[in-house]
Formats: sequence, structure tokens, C-alpha cells
Amino acid sequence: MHEMSLCEGIRRIVEDQARAHGVARITVVRVEIGRFSGVEKPALEFAFDVVMKGSVAEGARLVMLDLPGRAMCYDCMKEVEIEARLDPCPDCGGGRLMPVAGDEMRIKDLEAA
Repeated sequence: MHEMSLCEGIRRIVEDQARAHGVARITVVRVEIGRFSGVEKPALEFAFDVVMKGSVAEGARLVMLDLPGRAMCYDCMKEVEIEARLDPCPDCGGGRLMPVAGDEMRIKDLEAA
């Protein structure tokens, strides 16, 4: 389950930021998750609760924000939103698309008590 290692990375970042800003407790962690990232949200939520035990974010709420998949269409030269990596262009129907966004996962922000 790679969600466990993702949460370990989140924990390191959260603890580093809390230490850098003199914060004793984090109450909310917001993460942006791209449509093509391969992250299983229920597994991430479970892993988050397990990995955050004993940290400044123990008991924090994890908020997952969906990011759309985006691709550059080389037929109409537009950047478009797509549901799946192999979808045709929703504007022109072309099939020469290069995904440019949607595989990312990042911490958007933190709330502290």
C-alpha cells in the first residue's frame, strides 16, 4: 500500500512546518490529489490516521481536494480537461493528447490550533 508511504511523507512535511512556525498542533491537513495520481482515497484516509499517531497532527482532519486531469491536444492546440488518460479531445475529438496535469499530489495548506 503506497498510501502509507505517502502519509509518512506528509507527516515529515507537517512536522517540519509546525516546527518552523512554532505550532504545537495541526487540526486540518488539506491535500490536492490529481485524477490520474493512482491514490486510493479510502486507503489514504486510513493510513493518515495510523501514521499521524504521536505527531503534531494526531487527530487532524484530512481534507482531500480533487484536481482534474488536463492534457494538451496536438490536433487543436488547446489544453483541455479529460476524465481518463486515453480520452479523445473533448473539443475537437482528436486523439493526439499529452497529459500535462492530474498525476500530482501535494499539501495545499494546514490549519493549526
